[in-house]
Amino acid sequence: MKNLCVFILSLTLLSCQSSPQAPNIIIVVVDDLGWADISSNWPETFYETPNIDRLANMGVRFSQAYAAHPVCSPTRAALMTGKHPNRVNITDWIPGFDINAEERPLITPEIAHQLNLEEVTIAERLKEVGYHTYFIGKWHLGESPDFWPEHQGFDKNIGGWSAGAPQLAGGKFGGYFAPYGNPRLKDGPDGEFLTERLMDESIQSMKESGDHPFLLYLAFYTVHTPIQPVPHLVDRFKEKKDGLGPIPEDELFQKEGDGLTQRIQSNAEYASMVAALDEQMGRLLNELEVSGKMDNTWIIFTSDNGGLSTRYNRGGPTANGPLRAGKGWCFEGGIRVPLILAGPGIPAGKTVDYPVVSMDVFATAEELADLPVTAMDGVSLLHIIEGDVAEEREMFWHYPHYHGSAWKPGSAIRVGDWKLIFTYEDQKVSLFDLSKDEGETLDLATSNPAKATELLHKLHDSVAATNGQYPVWKEDDGVESLGIP
Repeated sequence: MKNLCVFILSLTLLSCQSSPQAPNIIIVVVDDLGWADISSNWPETFYETPNIDRLANMGVRFSQAYAAHPVCSPTRAALMTGKHPNRVNITDWIPGFDINAEERPLITPEIAHQLNLEEVTIAERLKEVGYHTYFIGKWHLGESPDFWPEHQGFDKNIGGWSAGAPQLAGGKFGGYFAPYGNPRLKDGPDGEFLTERLMDESIQSMKESGDHPFLLYLAFYTVHTPIQPVPHLVDRFKEKKDGLGPIPEDELFQKEGDGLTQRIQSNAEYASMVAALDEQMGRLLNELEVSGKMDNTWIIFTSDNGGLSTRYNRGGPTANGPLRAGKGWCFEGGIRVPLILAGPGIPAGKTVDYPVVSMDVFATAEELADLPVTAMDGVSLLHIIEGDVAEEREMFWHYPHYHGSAWKPGSAIRVGDWKLIFTYEDQKVSLFDLSKDEGETLDLATSNPAKATELLHKLHDSVAATNGQYPVWKEDDGVESLGIP
């Protein structure tokens, strides 16, 4: 109770300060970082994340945090706008395509290929009260330069363009090592490491801000494919992998629809990328402490979707611990993500089990900047920490597209501890009680038809209320629209 009182007093004092003393806000979005990739979420992890754990010990960890969508661009749109991805018609990664489209029985909806300029971004909101705004890293919210960060409220854009992953730019290196082939990031010397470079740029931007309040939106490209070993770290994890001994294939993979899910974390190259990310988070925390900015800076750390563990004919580079499937799927492994909030006066080392979602980040930043909360589909994490929440929260996911993870078009909803998944091709309803079955192994749709029907109706209403679009059947005499019954 004492820590909570200090926290509330801190918020009150912040709201009374003049604009120059407004808090700095840093939003860190890691690409494809799974819920079980950090040890503060899953102590059994193969990876090592002491600095991310340090951040969690400084603030609040949300154990049931969700991405707005199972893939990147939709979640990034939700973080930027505080809106469900349906509302901006970005329900797949941009531009989205399916190499097997001709063989599919469904035609999937067209999506917007950019975050439209009419949308109000978190950068534009904070500029209203005088913030300097910096975007560094992955954007993936517009194919045309006209829709890149510098046109969406950010004073500076370093590294943000159309690409959703590091590009192989030729030469001896590629991907995460210079040359980058990125029109918004000048090449460093050959072999320069992208993850470290983005932190260099972030630290420089913070220094440039002086005493002025800033929003730093740092969107790491890591740990997205290509999976490339980090030279000074990878040998440590190769030795660690050797220590696991031989892993039988029936323990390593699990069948998931037409795909396979990786069940055990053992990829040394991926582990080196996670460790490198953690090193850079350590640099960020150290810089804030040395510069004296820590006392007036809030940090929000999260990911855009679950870890890549499920693909056709092979698993992914990571595994999501006890959670089912991974990136691209509406099972928990595809949408449960890390989320940590740290700032002055916040209860240190606290864990909140109440469900939260990407859109809440927008609302939180608004409240921290002493702005009225306008996030259409989010609520402030500060209120959730205080316990100012509904008894049961509803949230839903709509992914009416095919994905390389072997996902087929479907949608999902969570109400309290109940979760329902509906897939369009086979019109299948699956129901799970997450309080007893976090791994979604026991389908209760047949044994509890009343609850399944209730959630199915709620899902239908949620998709309709946000103007969600449905796939259609391929028919010789036209198309028949599919929906939720």
